[in-house]
Amino acid sequence: MQIFKKAPHFDFMGKRKFAIVFSLLLMAVSIGSLAVRGLNFGLDFTGGTLIEVGYAQPVDLQQVRGALDKAGFGDAVVQHFGTAKDVLVRLAPRDDVESAELSDRAFRAMQTLDPSADLRRVEFVGPQVGDELTEDGGMAMLYALIGILIYVGLRFEYRFALGAVIALVHDVLITIGVFSLFQVEFDLPVLAAVLAVIGYSLNDTIVVFDRIRENFRKMRKGESQEIINSSLNQTLSRTLMTSMTTLMVLLALFIFGGEIIHGFALALIIGVLIGTYSSIYVASTSVLMLGVSKADLMAVKKEDVVDDRP
Repeated sequence: MQIFKKAPHFDFMGKRKFAIVFSLLLMAVSIGSLAVRGLNFGLDFTGGTLIEVGYAQPVDLQQVRGALDKAGFGDAVVQHFGTAKDVLVRLAPRDDVESAELSDRAFRAMQTLDPSADLRRVEFVGPQVGDELTEDGGMAMLYALIGILIYVGLRFEYRFALGAVIALVHDVLITIGVFSLFQVEFDLPVLAAVLAVIGYSLNDTIVVFDRIRENFRKMRKGESQEIINSSLNQTLSRTLMTSMTTLMVLLALFIFGGEIIHGFALALIIGVLIGTYSSIYVASTSVLMLGVSKADLMAVKKEDVVDDRP
């Protein structure tokens, strides 16, 4: 199924200067937010105690916070988990108190609102484990980008490899920047979603690059800008169909999937939107600015071997 019966004729590269300004603005906001506000790391990275409590009746979060504050947990993070009857509490680690004792004290404080409250789950993550996860997560993204640089460089040409990596850094930085700007919790599922964004964006970029390389070899007339424009228009239907069907699934996950995967679904939604935009503008614009031409992609002709026997 195609959105367009015939290939459209949008002048994508003619608008690349506006796209560059837009991308630089988004990246500047993301970097600024990361520098000033940082990321709101979840329990997976910071360490601490997570407590899930179920009440018989819907409970007001302000009352839960008040009960915890009286018990000495003024820094506790409290939120509903799925329904208004379920409450999730995150406690920062304390050096002078064991994790088990910390969770018992917090649960007793929450029982003052309803003695029949049910303790459903308790999780402990040490700060050392959180530091290791933070470091390993950052290294995982770095290794992924290096591997992609090598793969695209071998399959296409080094300018295409640089363009793909520029687009991926753009996508990851903006996705993480949104989480920093709005202080959405950043945990392991969100990190997994960011790595998935890298794969999704690269797949879309490879499809576009493959068509650009094919057209550079096939179209005898036309400048680099015209050939890249034609390639983008030819792959536009596929790009939009893939993005729209993916977004439909992600929106369903975000709306109906429950609190536990909100961050995961949100990261993927942002990544798919930014990745679709970057495969059209950032990756292709980068290749054009790096000066790729027909001569760089023409297949090398083998010389005929002349038999010198009489």
